[in-house]
Amino acid sequence: MTEQTEKMIEDDNQITLTLRDGSKHVINKGEHLIELAKKLEKDNELPYLCARVNNDIYALDYAPEHDCNIEFLDYRSPYGCDCYKRSLSFVLARAILELYRNARLTIDHSIGNGYYYDLFTDVPVSERTLNYIKTKMDEIINKNESFGKKTLSRSEAIALFNKEGYPEKARLLKNLNTDKVGVVSCWKYIDLDFGVMVPSTGYLKTFDLKQYAQGFVLLFPDSKDPSIASQPRRQPKIFQAYRESKAWGKILEVNNVGRLNEIIKDGSVSDFIKTAEALHSKKIQAIADQISSHPSIRIVLIAGPSSSGKTTFSKRLCTTLKVNGLRPVALSLDNYFLDRQYTPRDENGDYDFESIYALDLPLFNTHLSELLEGKVAQIPEFDFHTGRRRDETMPMRINDDQIIIIEGIHGLNDELTSSVPANNKFKIYISALTQLVIDDYNRIGTTDTRLIRRTVRDSKYRGYSAEETINRWASVRRGEEHNIFPFQECADTVFNSAVPYEWAILRPVAEPLFLDIQPESPCYYQARQILRLLSFFTPLAPKEVPPTSILREFIGGSSFQY
Repeated sequence: MTEQTEKMIEDDNQITLTLRDGSKHVINKGEHLIELAKKLEKDNELPYLCARVNNDIYALDYAPEHDCNIEFLDYRSPYGCDCYKRSLSFVLARAILELYRNARLTIDHSIGNGYYYDLFTDVPVSERTLNYIKTKMDEIINKNESFGKKTLSRSEAIALFNKEGYPEKARLLKNLNTDKVGVVSCWKYIDLDFGVMVPSTGYLKTFDLKQYAQGFVLLFPDSKDPSIASQPRRQPKIFQAYRESKAWGKILEVNNVGRLNEIIKDGSVSDFIKTAEALHSKKIQAIADQISSHPSIRIVLIAGPSSSGKTTFSKRLCTTLKVNGLRPVALSLDNYFLDRQYTPRDENGDYDFESIYALDLPLFNTHLSELLEGKVAQIPEFDFHTGRRRDETMPMRINDDQIIIIEGIHGLNDELTSSVPANNKFKIYISALTQLVIDDYNRIGTTDTRLIRRTVRDSKYRGYSAEETINRWASVRRGEEHNIFPFQECADTVFNSAVPYEWAILRPVAEPLFLDIQPESPCYYQARQILRLLSFFTPLAPKEVPPTSILREFIGGSSFQY
Protein backbone atom coordinates (compact mmCIF):
# COMPACT_ATOMS: atom_id res chain seq x y z
CA MET A 1 0.00 0.00 0.00
CA THR A 2 1.44 3.35 -1.02
CA GLU A 3 1.84 6.28 1.38
CA GLN A 4 -0.71 8.26 -0.67
CA THR A 5 -3.28 5.43 -0.38
CA GLU A 6 -2.72 5.22 3.39
CA LYS A 7 -3.25 8.99 3.63
CA MET A 8 -6.53 8.74 1.70
CA ILE A 9 -7.79 5.96 4.00
CA GLU A 10 -6.78 8.00 7.03
CA ASP A 11 -8.65 11.05 5.66
CA ASP A 12 -11.76 8.91 5.06
CA ASN A 13 -11.69 7.85 8.70
CA GLN A 14 -11.45 11.38 10.05
CA ILE A 15 -13.98 14.17 10.38
CA THR A 16 -13.30 17.88 10.73
CA LEU A 17 -15.49 19.80 13.17
CA THR A 18 -15.56 23.59 12.81
CA LEU A 19 -16.49 25.42 16.00
CA ARG A 20 -18.30 28.73 16.22
CA ASP A 21 -15.04 30.60 16.85
CA GLY A 22 -13.61 29.21 13.60
CA SER A 23 -11.28 26.71 15.25
CA LYS A 24 -11.13 23.23 13.72
CA HIS A 25 -10.90 19.89 15.46
CA VAL A 26 -10.28 16.56 13.78
CA ILE A 27 -11.90 13.46 15.27
CA ASN A 28 -12.09 9.87 14.14
CA LYS A 29 -15.22 8.65 12.41
CA GLY A 30 -17.43 6.97 15.00
CA GLU A 31 -16.13 9.16 17.83
CA HIS A 32 -18.89 10.70 19.95
CA LEU A 33 -19.15 14.44 20.51
CA ILE A 34 -18.91 14.02 24.28
CA GLU A 35 -15.20 13.25 24.04
CA LEU A 36 -14.42 16.62 22.46
CA ALA A 37 -16.98 18.37 24.68
CA LYS A 38 -15.19 17.19 27.83
CA LYS A 39 -11.89 18.53 26.53
CA LEU A 40 -13.33 21.92 25.62
CA GLU A 41 -15.55 22.46 28.67
CA LYS A 42 -12.46 22.86 30.85
CA ASP A 43 -12.37 26.42 29.49
CA ASN A 44 -16.14 26.88 29.95
CA GLU A 45 -17.89 27.91 33.15
CA LEU A 46 -20.58 25.24 32.79
CA PRO A 47 -20.69 21.67 31.47
CA TYR A 48 -21.86 21.18 27.91
CA LEU A 49 -25.26 19.48 27.71
CA CYS A 50 -25.86 19.02 23.98
CA ALA A 51 -24.62 20.37 20.66
CA ARG A 52 -25.81 22.22 17.59
CA VAL A 53 -24.60 20.28 14.56
CA ASN A 54 -25.09 22.49 11.52
CA ASN A 55 -28.71 23.53 12.15
CA ASP A 56 -29.93 20.60 14.22
CA ILE A 57 -29.56 19.79 17.92
CA TYR A 58 -28.02 16.50 18.99
CA ALA A 59 -27.20 14.69 22.22
CA LEU A 60 -23.52 14.41 23.03
CA ASP A 61 -23.54 10.67 22.26
CA TYR A 62 -23.97 11.59 18.58
CA ALA A 63 -21.15 10.55 16.25
CA PRO A 64 -20.95 12.80 13.16
CA GLU A 65 -20.49 11.05 9.83
CA HIS A 66 -19.31 14.06 7.82
CA ASP A 67 -17.45 17.33 8.30
CA CYS A 68 -19.77 19.80 10.01
CA ASN A 69 -20.13 22.99 12.02
CA ILE A 70 -20.43 22.45 15.77
CA GLU A 71 -21.52 24.57 18.71
CA PHE A 72 -21.51 23.00 22.15
CA LEU A 73 -24.39 24.25 24.32
CA ASP A 74 -24.63 24.71 28.07
CA TYR A 75 -27.53 25.73 30.31
CA ARG A 76 -27.32 29.36 29.17
CA SER A 77 -28.43 28.35 25.68
CA PRO A 78 -32.21 28.00 25.17
CA TYR A 79 -31.65 24.53 23.72
CA GLY A 80 -29.28 23.52 26.51
CA CYS A 81 -31.81 24.78 29.05
CA ASP A 82 -34.62 22.77 27.41
CA CYS A 83 -32.40 19.68 27.39
CA TYR A 84 -31.71 20.07 31.13
CA LYS A 85 -35.38 20.60 32.01
CA ARG A 86 -36.50 17.63 29.92
CA SER A 87 -33.90 15.36 31.52
CA LEU A 88 -34.53 16.53 35.09
CA SER A 89 -38.29 16.05 34.65
CA PHE A 90 -37.53 12.49 33.56
CA VAL A 91 -35.47 11.89 36.73
CA LEU A 92 -38.35 13.19 38.86
CA ALA A 93 -40.79 10.79 37.19
CA ARG A 94 -38.36 7.91 37.73
CA ALA A 95 -37.90 8.82 41.41
CA ILE A 96 -41.68 8.79 41.94
CA LEU A 97 -41.86 5.38 40.24
CA GLU A 98 -39.21 3.98 42.59
CA LEU A 99 -40.77 5.45 45.73
CA TYR A 100 -44.52 5.21 45.06
CA ARG A 101 -45.36 2.40 42.67
CA ASN A 102 -49.11 3.14 42.75
CA ALA A 103 -48.88 6.94 42.85
CA ARG A 104 -49.85 9.19 39.96
CA LEU A 105 -47.66 12.17 39.09
CA THR A 106 -49.12 14.73 36.68
CA ILE A 107 -47.38 17.74 35.19
CA ASP A 108 -49.53 20.82 34.87
CA HIS A 109 -47.88 24.10 33.88
CA SER A 110 -44.83 26.28 34.34
CA ILE A 111 -44.64 28.65 37.28
CA GLY A 112 -41.65 30.96 37.48
CA ASN A 113 -38.60 28.92 36.47
CA GLY A 114 -40.17 25.61 37.36
CA TYR A 115 -42.92 23.12 36.58
CA TYR A 116 -45.93 22.59 38.81
CA TYR A 117 -46.90 18.97 39.55
CA ASP A 118 -49.74 17.23 41.35
CA LEU A 119 -48.89 14.02 43.17
CA PHE A 120 -51.77 11.67 43.94
CA THR A 121 -50.84 9.30 46.79
CA ASP A 122 -52.25 8.14 50.10
CA VAL A 123 -50.07 10.76 51.80
CA PRO A 124 -50.57 14.51 51.16
CA VAL A 125 -47.65 16.46 49.74
CA SER A 126 -45.55 17.92 52.56
CA GLU A 127 -42.01 19.15 53.12
CA ARG A 128 -41.17 15.71 54.47
CA THR A 129 -42.53 14.06 51.32
CA LEU A 130 -40.56 16.41 49.09
CA ASN A 131 -37.33 15.82 51.03
CA TYR A 132 -37.89 12.09 50.55
CA ILE A 133 -38.33 12.56 46.79
CA LYS A 134 -35.37 14.94 46.56
CA THR A 135 -33.13 12.41 48.34
CA LYS A 136 -34.13 9.75 45.82
CA MET A 137 -33.46 12.14 42.91
CA ASP A 138 -30.02 12.94 44.35
CA GLU A 139 -29.34 9.21 44.58
CA ILE A 140 -30.27 8.70 40.92
CA ILE A 141 -28.17 11.69 39.89
CA ASN A 142 -25.13 10.50 41.87
CA LYS A 143 -25.30 7.12 40.10
CA ASN A 144 -24.60 9.02 36.86
CA GLU A 145 -26.70 6.61 34.80
CA SER A 146 -27.10 7.05 31.06
CA PHE A 147 -30.36 7.62 29.22
CA GLY A 148 -31.03 4.86 26.72
CA LYS A 149 -32.88 5.51 23.48
CA LYS A 150 -34.33 3.10 20.97
CA THR A 151 -36.86 3.01 18.16
CA LEU A 152 -39.83 0.66 18.25
CA SER A 153 -42.67 -0.06 15.90
CA ARG A 154 -45.87 1.71 16.87
CA SER A 155 -47.53 -1.56 17.89
CA GLU A 156 -44.51 -2.53 20.00
CA ALA A 157 -44.53 0.85 21.75
CA ILE A 158 -48.28 0.63 22.46
CA ALA A 159 -47.86 -2.85 23.94
CA LEU A 160 -44.88 -1.70 26.02
CA PHE A 161 -46.63 1.31 27.53
CA ASN A 162 -49.76 -0.70 28.30
CA LYS A 163 -47.64 -3.38 29.97
CA GLU A 164 -45.76 -0.80 32.07
CA GLY A 165 -48.95 0.90 33.24
CA TYR A 166 -48.99 4.03 31.05
CA PRO A 167 -52.33 3.75 29.21
CA GLU A 168 -52.42 7.49 28.37
CA LYS A 169 -49.17 7.10 26.38
CA ALA A 170 -50.52 4.04 24.59
CA ARG A 171 -53.74 5.91 23.79
CA LEU A 172 -51.71 8.81 22.40
CA LEU A 173 -49.84 6.48 20.03
CA LYS A 174 -52.98 4.88 18.62
CA ASN A 175 -53.68 7.94 16.47
CA LEU A 176 -50.06 8.69 15.60
CA ASN A 177 -49.49 8.61 11.84
CA THR A 178 -46.10 6.89 11.93
CA ASP A 179 -44.77 3.34 12.03
CA LYS A 180 -41.75 4.17 14.21
CA VAL A 181 -41.77 5.53 17.76
CA GLY A 182 -38.76 6.73 19.76
CA VAL A 183 -38.62 5.83 23.45
CA VAL A 184 -36.16 6.81 26.16
CA SER A 185 -35.41 4.82 29.30
CA CYS A 186 -33.41 4.95 32.52
CA TRP A 187 -33.70 2.05 34.97
CA LYS A 188 -37.28 0.74 34.70
CA TYR A 189 -38.83 4.06 33.73
CA ILE A 190 -39.64 4.62 30.06
CA ASP A 191 -41.14 7.55 28.21
CA LEU A 192 -41.71 8.78 24.70
CA ASP A 193 -38.74 10.51 23.12
CA PHE A 194 -39.57 14.22 23.08
CA GLY A 195 -36.09 15.53 22.38
CA VAL A 196 -32.44 15.64 23.27
CA MET A 197 -31.37 14.50 26.76
CA VAL A 198 -28.19 15.19 28.73
CA PRO A 199 -25.58 12.39 28.51
CA SER A 200 -26.29 11.02 31.99
CA THR A 201 -28.09 11.80 35.23
CA GLY A 202 -24.89 13.18 36.79
CA TYR A 203 -25.32 16.39 34.79
CA LEU A 204 -28.47 17.31 36.74
CA LYS A 205 -27.14 18.25 40.17
CA THR A 206 -28.85 21.64 40.48
CA PHE A 207 -32.57 21.63 41.29
CA ASP A 208 -35.03 21.95 44.15
CA LEU A 209 -38.55 20.90 45.12
CA LYS A 210 -40.89 23.32 46.87
CA GLN A 211 -44.42 22.82 48.11
CA TYR A 212 -47.00 24.95 46.29
CA ALA A 213 -50.78 24.83 46.84
CA GLN A 214 -51.79 21.16 46.91
CA GLY A 215 -48.80 20.08 44.83
CA PHE A 216 -45.20 21.12 44.35
CA VAL A 217 -42.85 22.90 41.97
CA LEU A 218 -39.74 21.37 40.40
CA LEU A 219 -37.31 24.29 40.31
CA PHE A 220 -34.58 24.48 37.67
CA PRO A 221 -31.19 26.23 37.83
CA ASP A 222 -31.32 30.00 38.09
CA SER A 223 -30.95 31.64 34.67
CA LYS A 224 -28.44 34.19 35.96
CA ASP A 225 -26.48 31.80 38.18
CA PRO A 226 -27.02 28.19 37.04
CA SER A 227 -24.97 26.90 39.98
CA ILE A 228 -27.97 27.46 42.27
CA ALA A 229 -31.63 26.51 41.98
CA SER A 230 -34.20 29.20 41.22
CA GLN A 231 -36.27 30.58 44.04
CA PRO A 232 -40.01 29.79 43.96
CA ARG A 233 -42.09 32.62 42.55
CA ARG A 234 -45.56 33.24 43.92
CA GLN A 235 -48.01 34.02 41.12
CA PRO A 236 -51.45 33.60 42.73
CA LYS A 237 -53.48 35.18 39.91
CA ILE A 238 -51.76 33.24 37.13
CA PHE A 239 -51.93 30.08 39.22
CA GLN A 240 -55.66 30.57 39.78
CA ALA A 241 -56.14 30.87 36.01
CA TYR A 242 -54.33 27.56 35.53
CA ARG A 243 -56.46 25.92 38.22
CA GLU A 244 -59.59 27.25 36.53
CA SER A 245 -58.40 25.80 33.23
CA LYS A 246 -57.84 22.43 34.85
CA ALA A 247 -61.37 22.54 36.28
CA TRP A 248 -62.66 23.29 32.78
CA GLY A 249 -60.78 20.21 31.57
CA LYS A 250 -62.77 18.11 34.02
CA ILE A 251 -66.03 19.66 32.83
CA LEU A 252 -65.08 18.91 29.23
CA GLU A 253 -63.78 15.43 30.18
CA VAL A 254 -60.66 16.00 28.09
CA ASN A 255 -57.38 16.47 29.95
CA ASN A 256 -54.77 15.23 27.49
CA VAL A 257 -54.09 14.95 23.78
CA GLY A 258 -54.94 11.25 23.56
CA ARG A 259 -58.44 11.90 24.90
CA LEU A 260 -58.93 14.81 22.47
CA ASN A 261 -57.98 12.54 19.58
CA GLU A 262 -60.57 10.00 20.73
CA ILE A 263 -63.47 12.47 20.64
CA ILE A 264 -62.33 13.69 17.23
CA LYS A 265 -62.42 10.10 16.00
CA ASP A 266 -65.80 9.24 17.56
CA GLY A 267 -67.49 12.41 16.22
CA SER A 268 -68.35 14.03 19.55
CA VAL A 269 -65.89 16.88 19.03
CA SER A 270 -68.65 19.22 17.80
CA ASP A 271 -70.27 19.33 21.25
CA PHE A 272 -66.82 19.63 22.81
CA ILE A 273 -66.03 22.75 20.75
CA LYS A 274 -69.39 24.31 21.61
CA THR A 275 -68.83 23.70 25.32
CA ALA A 276 -65.26 25.05 25.21
CA GLU A 277 -66.44 28.21 23.46
CA ALA A 278 -69.35 28.57 25.90
CA LEU A 279 -66.86 28.49 28.78
CA HIS A 280 -64.96 31.35 27.12
CA SER A 281 -68.19 33.31 26.78
CA LYS A 282 -69.04 32.64 30.41
CA LYS A 283 -65.65 33.95 31.54
CA ILE A 284 -65.98 37.08 29.39
CA GLN A 285 -69.46 37.66 30.81
CA ALA A 286 -68.06 37.32 34.35
CA ILE A 287 -65.38 39.92 33.59
CA ALA A 288 -67.96 42.28 32.08
CA ASP A 289 -70.17 41.84 35.16
CA GLN A 290 -67.20 42.57 37.40
CA ILE A 291 -66.56 45.82 35.52
CA SER A 292 -70.22 46.82 35.39
CA SER A 293 -70.68 46.29 39.12
CA HIS A 294 -68.13 49.01 39.91
CA PRO A 295 -69.35 52.38 38.53
CA SER A 296 -66.01 53.98 39.38
CA ILE A 297 -64.27 51.95 36.65
CA ARG A 298 -63.91 54.18 33.59
CA ILE A 299 -60.87 52.63 31.88
CA VAL A 300 -60.27 48.97 31.01
CA LEU A 301 -56.68 48.06 30.12
CA ILE A 302 -55.97 44.81 28.25
CA ALA A 303 -52.42 43.47 27.96
CA GLY A 304 -50.78 40.19 27.07
CA PRO A 305 -47.96 38.67 25.04
CA SER A 306 -47.95 38.26 21.27
CA SER A 307 -50.70 36.14 19.70
CA SER A 308 -52.77 35.93 22.87
CA GLY A 309 -55.92 36.97 21.02
CA LYS A 310 -56.11 40.44 22.59
CA THR A 311 -57.98 42.02 19.68
CA THR A 312 -60.79 39.45 19.49
CA PHE A 313 -61.06 39.37 23.27
CA SER A 314 -61.40 43.17 23.33
CA LYS A 315 -64.18 43.05 20.75
CA ARG A 316 -66.05 40.29 22.57
CA LEU A 317 -65.70 42.14 25.87
CA CYS A 318 -67.06 45.32 24.27
CA THR A 319 -70.08 43.42 22.97
CA THR A 320 -70.75 41.96 26.40
CA LEU A 321 -70.34 45.33 28.11
CA LYS A 322 -72.99 46.71 25.77
CA VAL A 323 -75.35 43.97 26.93
CA ASN A 324 -74.69 45.24 30.46
CA GLY A 325 -75.74 48.76 29.47
CA LEU A 326 -72.31 50.31 29.00
CA ARG A 327 -70.98 51.94 25.84
CA PRO A 328 -67.31 51.05 25.41
CA VAL A 329 -65.07 53.18 23.21
CA ALA A 330 -61.57 52.23 22.08
CA LEU A 331 -58.55 54.49 22.50
CA SER A 332 -55.57 53.40 20.41
CA LEU A 333 -52.07 53.69 21.84
CA ASP A 334 -50.69 53.65 18.29
CA ASN A 335 -51.58 57.32 17.93
CA TYR A 336 -49.39 58.27 20.88
CA PHE A 337 -46.04 57.19 19.48
CA LEU A 338 -43.34 59.82 19.65
CA ASP A 339 -41.99 61.17 16.38
CA ARG A 340 -39.30 58.81 15.12
CA GLN A 341 -36.44 61.16 16.03
CA TYR A 342 -37.43 60.96 19.71
CA THR A 343 -37.93 57.18 19.80
CA PRO A 344 -35.53 55.46 22.24
CA ARG A 345 -33.05 52.92 20.91
CA ASP A 346 -32.17 49.48 22.23
CA GLU A 347 -28.72 48.10 23.09
CA ASN A 348 -28.06 47.43 19.38
CA GLY A 349 -28.86 51.00 18.37
CA ASP A 350 -32.17 50.05 16.74
CA TYR A 351 -35.42 51.91 17.41
CA ASP A 352 -37.15 50.31 20.40
CA PHE A 353 -40.81 50.70 19.49
CA GLU A 354 -41.84 48.33 22.31
CA SER A 355 -40.40 50.55 25.03
CA ILE A 356 -43.01 52.36 27.09
CA TYR A 357 -40.90 55.48 26.48
CA ALA A 358 -41.63 55.25 22.75
CA LEU A 359 -45.04 56.66 23.74
CA ASP A 360 -45.85 60.27 24.57
CA LEU A 361 -46.81 59.49 28.17
CA PRO A 362 -47.45 63.09 29.31
CA LEU A 363 -49.84 63.75 26.40
CA PHE A 364 -51.58 60.40 26.84
CA ASN A 365 -52.16 61.02 30.55
CA THR A 366 -53.36 64.57 29.90
CA HIS A 367 -55.95 63.25 27.46
CA LEU A 368 -57.08 60.53 29.87
CA SER A 369 -57.64 63.14 32.59
CA GLU A 370 -59.56 65.36 30.18
CA LEU A 371 -61.76 62.49 29.05
CA LEU A 372 -62.56 61.37 32.60
CA GLU A 373 -63.48 64.96 33.47
CA GLY A 374 -65.96 65.07 30.58
CA LYS A 375 -63.80 67.40 28.51
CA VAL A 376 -62.97 67.15 24.81
CA ALA A 377 -59.51 65.71 24.12
CA GLN A 378 -57.77 66.32 20.80
CA ILE A 379 -56.50 62.82 19.95
CA PRO A 380 -53.42 62.79 17.68
CA GLU A 381 -53.06 60.74 14.51
CA PHE A 382 -49.73 59.02 13.93
CA ASP A 383 -48.44 58.39 10.41
CA PHE A 384 -46.35 55.21 10.41
CA HIS A 385 -45.06 55.88 6.90
CA THR A 386 -43.46 59.21 7.82
CA GLY A 387 -42.80 58.29 11.45
CA ARG A 388 -44.40 61.55 12.55
CA ARG A 389 -47.62 62.79 14.08
CA ARG A 390 -50.05 64.36 11.60
CA ASP A 391 -51.15 67.97 12.01
CA GLU A 392 -54.81 66.91 12.17
CA THR A 393 -56.35 65.70 15.43
CA MET A 394 -59.56 63.84 16.28
CA PRO A 395 -61.81 65.40 18.94
CA MET A 396 -63.04 62.86 21.48
CA ARG A 397 -65.37 63.11 24.45
CA ILE A 398 -67.00 60.39 26.56
CA ASN A 399 -70.31 60.36 28.41
CA ASP A 400 -71.02 58.93 31.85
CA ASP A 401 -72.19 55.60 30.42
CA GLN A 402 -69.08 55.18 28.28
CA ILE A 403 -65.98 53.26 29.26
CA ILE A 404 -62.56 53.53 27.60
CA ILE A 405 -60.95 50.31 26.32
CA ILE A 406 -57.16 50.42 25.89
CA GLU A 407 -55.32 47.46 24.40
CA GLY A 408 -51.52 47.32 24.41
CA ILE A 409 -48.45 45.60 25.80
CA HIS A 410 -47.99 48.20 28.55
CA GLY A 411 -51.55 48.10 29.85
CA LEU A 412 -50.59 46.56 33.21
CA ASN A 413 -47.76 49.03 33.82
CA ASP A 414 -49.13 51.85 36.00
CA GLU A 415 -46.62 54.24 34.45
CA LEU A 416 -48.79 54.21 31.32
CA THR A 417 -51.79 55.62 33.21
CA SER A 418 -50.09 57.38 36.12
CA SER A 419 -52.64 60.23 36.12
CA VAL A 420 -55.60 57.89 36.60
CA PRO A 421 -56.64 56.85 40.14
CA ALA A 422 -56.50 53.09 40.76
CA ASN A 423 -60.24 52.83 41.41
CA ASN A 424 -60.94 54.18 37.91
CA LYS A 425 -58.93 51.39 36.23
CA PHE A 426 -59.55 47.70 35.59
CA LYS A 427 -56.60 45.69 34.26
CA ILE A 428 -56.89 42.42 32.36
CA TYR A 429 -54.02 40.06 31.55
CA ILE A 430 -54.67 37.70 28.64
CA SER A 431 -52.54 34.81 27.41
CA ALA A 432 -52.91 31.38 25.84
CA LEU A 433 -52.42 29.37 29.03
CA THR A 434 -52.45 25.90 27.50
CA GLN A 435 -54.45 23.44 29.58
CA LEU A 436 -54.01 20.24 27.58
CA VAL A 437 -50.96 18.13 28.34
CA ILE A 438 -49.57 15.48 26.02
CA ASP A 439 -49.69 12.94 28.84
CA ASP A 440 -49.14 12.86 32.60
CA TYR A 441 -45.44 13.73 32.31
CA ASN A 442 -45.16 15.92 29.22
CA ARG A 443 -46.61 19.37 28.69
CA ILE A 444 -47.03 21.85 25.84
CA GLY A 445 -45.65 25.29 26.60
CA THR A 446 -47.71 28.45 26.21
CA THR A 447 -44.90 29.84 24.08
CA ASP A 448 -45.30 27.01 21.55
CA THR A 449 -49.02 27.69 21.26
CA ARG A 450 -48.46 31.39 20.66
CA LEU A 451 -45.69 30.74 18.12
CA ILE A 452 -47.96 28.47 16.07
CA ARG A 453 -50.80 31.00 16.23
CA ARG A 454 -48.48 33.77 15.09
CA THR A 455 -46.97 31.67 12.30
CA VAL A 456 -50.41 30.86 10.89
CA ARG A 457 -51.58 34.47 11.17
CA ASP A 458 -48.36 35.90 9.69
CA SER A 459 -48.63 33.55 6.73
CA LYS A 460 -52.31 34.28 6.09
CA TYR A 461 -52.40 38.04 6.60
CA ARG A 462 -48.83 39.32 6.25
CA GLY A 463 -47.26 36.99 3.73
CA TYR A 464 -44.45 35.94 6.09
CA SER A 465 -42.93 32.48 5.92
CA ALA A 466 -42.64 30.32 9.05
CA GLU A 467 -38.89 30.90 8.93
CA GLU A 468 -39.37 34.68 9.02
CA THR A 469 -41.75 34.41 11.97
CA ILE A 470 -39.37 32.17 13.93
CA ASN A 471 -36.47 34.53 13.19
CA ARG A 472 -38.44 37.40 14.76
CA TRP A 473 -39.66 35.32 17.69
CA ALA A 474 -36.59 35.66 19.91
CA SER A 475 -36.84 39.46 19.73
CA VAL A 476 -40.58 39.29 20.47
CA ARG A 477 -39.91 37.09 23.51
CA ARG A 478 -37.26 39.47 24.86
CA GLY A 479 -39.76 42.33 24.66
CA GLU A 480 -42.35 40.26 26.52
CA GLU A 481 -39.90 39.37 29.27
CA HIS A 482 -39.16 43.05 29.79
CA ASN A 483 -42.50 44.75 29.16
CA ILE A 484 -45.27 42.27 29.98
CA PHE A 485 -44.42 39.33 32.23
CA PRO A 486 -43.10 41.42 35.17
CA PHE A 487 -46.57 43.01 35.44
CA GLN A 488 -48.76 39.86 35.20
CA GLU A 489 -49.71 39.88 38.86
CA CYS A 490 -50.76 43.56 38.64
CA ALA A 491 -53.87 42.48 36.72
CA ASP A 492 -57.31 42.54 38.32
CA THR A 493 -58.22 39.39 36.42
CA VAL A 494 -56.60 36.87 34.07
CA PHE A 495 -58.19 35.47 30.92
CA ASN A 496 -56.94 32.23 29.39
CA SER A 497 -57.44 32.59 25.64
CA ALA A 498 -56.46 29.01 24.80
CA VAL A 499 -59.09 26.58 23.63
CA PRO A 500 -58.27 22.90 24.22
CA TYR A 501 -58.97 21.84 20.64
CA GLU A 502 -56.86 24.48 18.89
CA TRP A 503 -53.74 22.42 18.08
CA ALA A 504 -55.95 19.96 16.18
CA ILE A 505 -57.38 22.87 14.16
CA LEU A 506 -53.98 24.48 13.65
CA ARG A 507 -52.19 21.30 12.56
CA PRO A 508 -53.40 21.09 8.93
CA VAL A 509 -52.68 24.81 8.46
CA ALA A 510 -49.40 25.05 10.35
CA GLU A 511 -47.79 21.75 9.36
CA PRO A 512 -46.98 22.65 5.73
CA LEU A 513 -45.60 26.03 6.86
CA PHE A 514 -43.09 24.41 9.21
CA LEU A 515 -42.30 21.63 6.72
CA ASP A 516 -41.10 24.33 4.32
CA ILE A 517 -38.15 25.05 6.63
CA GLN A 518 -35.13 23.20 5.23
CA PRO A 519 -32.09 21.71 7.04
CA GLU A 520 -30.01 24.67 5.81
CA SER A 521 -32.08 27.06 7.95
CA PRO A 522 -31.00 28.07 11.48
CA CYS A 523 -34.68 27.55 12.41
CA TYR A 524 -34.66 23.90 11.34
CA TYR A 525 -34.51 22.31 14.81
CA GLN A 526 -37.20 24.58 16.24
CA ALA A 527 -39.45 23.76 13.29
CA ARG A 528 -38.89 20.03 13.82
CA GLN A 529 -39.81 20.32 17.49
CA ILE A 530 -43.07 22.06 16.62
CA LEU A 531 -43.80 19.41 13.97
CA ARG A 532 -43.13 16.69 16.53
CA LEU A 533 -45.76 18.18 18.86
CA LEU A 534 -48.26 18.72 16.03
CA SER A 535 -47.90 15.08 14.97
CA PHE A 536 -49.61 13.91 18.16
CA PHE A 537 -52.86 15.71 17.26
CA THR A 538 -55.50 14.28 14.95
CA PRO A 539 -56.18 17.03 12.35
CA LEU A 540 -59.54 18.76 12.62
CA ALA A 541 -61.36 20.90 10.04
CA PRO A 542 -62.36 24.39 11.26
CA LYS A 543 -66.01 24.21 10.19
CA GLU A 544 -67.25 23.88 13.79
CA VAL A 545 -65.21 26.85 15.08
CA PRO A 546 -67.67 29.74 15.59
CA PRO A 547 -66.96 33.05 13.81
CA THR A 548 -66.56 34.86 17.14
CA SER A 549 -63.94 32.43 18.47
CA ILE A 550 -60.57 33.85 19.47
CA LEU A 551 -59.01 31.16 17.29
CA ARG A 552 -60.58 32.81 14.22
CA GLU A 553 -58.22 35.77 14.72
CA PHE A 554 -55.43 33.48 13.49
CA ILE A 555 -57.03 31.00 11.08
CA GLY A 556 -59.44 33.46 9.44
CA GLY A 557 -63.20 33.47 9.12
CA SER A 558 -63.91 35.81 12.02
CA SER A 559 -67.10 37.84 12.01
CA PHE A 560 -65.21 40.73 13.62
CA GLN A 561 -63.53 43.44 11.57
CA TYR A 562 -59.85 43.87 12.43
